[in-house]
Amino acid sequence: MNEFEKDVQYKGNDVVDSIKGFAFSFIFFVLIFAIGSTISVIAQ
Repeated sequence: MNEFEKDVQYKGNDVVDSIKGFAFSFIFFVLIFAIGSTISVIAQ
């Protein structure tokens, strides 16, 4: 067994971090799309 597998620095679940990263990036792009859409509607 690898010695690094016995003493892991971060014991959190990787799935939770993946969900957080996906959610934050998704919200970020939705905000950018919403801002662009509102500016487009206001400009008309």
